[in-house]
Order: sequence, then structure tokens, then C-alpha cells
Amino acid sequence: MEKKRVVITGMGVVASNAIGLTEFENAIISGVNGIQFHQELKDLNFSCQIGGVPQISQQLLDTYFTALEQRGLLATGLIYGGIAGQEAWANAGLEASDVLDLESGIIFGTGILGVDKLREAFHKIDDKQVRRLGSTSVLQTMASGISAFLGGKLGCGNQVTSNSSACTTGTEALLMGFERIQFGKARRMLVGSCSDSGPYVWGGFDGLRILPHQYNNSPELASQPMSASAVGFVPSSGAGALILESLDSALERDAYIYAEVLGGHINSGGQRQGGSMTAPNSKAVQSCITNAITEANIAAKEIDLINGHLTATSMDATEIENWSTALNRFGANFPLINSLKGHIGHALAAAGSIELVSSVLELDREFVFPNLNCENIHPDILKHIDEDNIPRQLLKKNINIMAKASFGFGDVNACAILKKYRK
Repeated sequence: MEKKRVVITGMGVVASNAIGLTEFENAIISGVNGIQFHQELKDLNFSCQIGGVPQISQQLLDTYFTALEQRGLLATGLIYGGIAGQEAWANAGLEASDVLDLESGIIFGTGILGVDKLREAFHKIDDKQVRRLGSTSVLQTMASGISAFLGGKLGCGNQVTSNSSACTTGTEALLMGFERIQFGKARRMLVGSCSDSGPYVWGGFDGLRILPHQYNNSPELASQPMSASAVGFVPSSGAGALILESLDSALERDAYIYAEVLGGHINSGGQRQGGSMTAPNSKAVQSCITNAITEANIAAKEIDLINGHLTATSMDATEIENWSTALNRFGANFPLINSLKGHIGHALAAAGSIELVSSVLELDREFVFPNLNCENIHPDILKHIDEDNIPRQLLKKNINIMAKASFGFGDVNACAILKKYRK
């Protein structure tokens, strides 16, 4: 069976520094930082009192949610994903189907959905008010609520499901949707991921003491990927969404094509050989990268740009070493590399999909967005790659092939290979 070529024909995004594709492109080009101080976190005695929260207006809610859908709507991840997914669908030139669309599906993941709605439900149940939970309580709190919501809004009748793999969720969703189209099981797939915001999501990380509390008075400086002064990741939230489509389908309807997905790989380090719940098994990370290259049918030397996971922790240097080893490229021969987390923090389950949107924009619009808060690069990183390969200013550059990887909690990995579309 001949495998189908898969392209990206639509995108949507909700991030802490911008909402909507055009605004997001302008923000990452300009180096707009989306991390802010939150009084609520201070009042709750959090050590880290900063984070990235998208600012959703009532007008935006009215655009994507009916009045009935907004009643009792507390699941921020559902809000973010609902907006990003519908924006991507419209951006691809598609309309919601009035009849069942058996050729279109959804793989849209999350880490945990509707924490604030769950909290409300716990209180009502404990107060013996179960009948006041509301008709959307289940939708807002089940893991597949986001894919179910989007499936109903758009009329998708192919596979409609949610995946959940911590920080790799969005990149994993892309590769799962890619394979479904590649093997002819769907014509198009809406893929992406979302993450709730707020103290009930971020509290566990603050309890682990892995968030930067030193920057409560200067939040825009807190997230420092690849920096020697990095002291932990900044929690964030949002959603990213992409429309994957067979090339034949895209050409048939004369759709705009942002980029092509060449392939990728998903694996786990098994929490062995140095890997743990929070640390990577480097052998597995390297295997994920090399297998992604093999499955994309390219050579390592062809990669022009890496959009890394790079969370602004002590693992950044390890990630760079793994990339260098897997690609067998060192010093000045290493590709350009950047991390979006200096702009928006770590969006947890939404990180991969938001970063994929930024990656596709780089390919399509021919630029490399700058690394923020990276003036003082960690010396262990400079043992493997040249400083010039870590751009601190916007670069106007024609990128042909790039890699986007996500490495997540639980020692799980995903790496996707994207290419600028050429007829």
C-alpha cells in the first residue's frame, strides 16, 4: 500500500502571549512574553506566584460557545481547546458539517481537564447538592471532553478521541493523526492538545519545589531555556490545534498548505538507565530522534532547525547533548535551535501543540523566532554546540526541514519531522 503524503492546512492557537494565529505569529516574532504575576497564587501561599494564563474575552467566548455551552463553564482547558480547534478548522477553509463527516476525525489531548469544575462538583456533592451539578459537569471533567466537544461542534465521524501523555501529548497527537491519514484511514484529522490553568493544576509542581520563586517581581525574566541562570520551568496553559490532511485532499479543494509532515517517532525510556518519572532515559531520547529521522526518510544533516522541549531546567544541557549525539552533529555543524518556553512558559499538556504551531509558522513564513532570556548560555551546552546556533534575535531565514520534539513526565518522548511544502 502506497503511503499518502500528509500536509497541514489549518492552525489555531490560544497562548499566554497571544490568542489567534495572526496575533500569535506577531508575538513570537516580536518576543512578546506571556508570563505574569498572579495575586491568587500569592494569596494561596505558593512559592512561585507567576504563570502564563491566556486572557479570554467575553466576545471570544460568544464567538466559539453558545450561551447554553457557557452556562457553568469552568473548564479552562475546554475553553482554550474549543477556541483553538474551531479556529484551526475555519483557518483550513472548512465548515462544520450539517451531516456526519465520516472522513474527518479528531485526536485532541489533555493532561487533566476541568479541575475547577471538579472542585465545584466536590463541594456541591459534599453539601448534598448533587442535583445542582449541571448538565455539562461530565463533559467538562472527563478526559475526552475536549475531543467530544469539538466532534459535536464540527460533525466529525471518523475517530474522535483524546490522548494524554504529559508534555508529549500535543506532538503525540500530531503523529497519531498523521499515521491515520498516511494509511488511508481518514481524509483529514484535527489534532492538538490543551491544558487547564490555575493553582489546582500547578500546585503539585510548586509542592515539588521545581518552579522558579525567585522571579515573582519580574515574571517576564523567569523562564530561561538553555541559560546558566535557569532555576525551573514556569507553569503555563493554553491550546494548539492543527488540521492534517492528505495532500490529494488539500489539492483537490485548493487549500492553503502551511507545511508537510514527513514522519516521526514515539517511545518511552521505561524509567530505566537513568530515566525516572521526571528525568529522561537519554538512550531512549536519542532513539526517538534517530527513529524519527529514519521514518521521515531524511538524513540527519538535512535538519536546519530544532524546536526543542527545553524547559529551563537542569535537563536542558542533557537534551542538547542528546540531540548532538543522535544527529552526530556538533559545534558549528549543529542545527539552529530554539525554545518557545522563554516566551510563554511550559504549557504542560498543551506545550507540544502550541510549539508545533510556532514551528509551522517558522517554516511557512521563513523566520526563526528568538530565544528569550538566554543571554548567558549554560557552559555544558556550549561543550556540544556553538553559541551562534542559539539565536537571540529574530532571523529571517528559509528553513527547509525542522524537528519538533517533546519529552514528558513519565519518561515519554515524541519527535516530529516537518518540511516546507514544495509542489
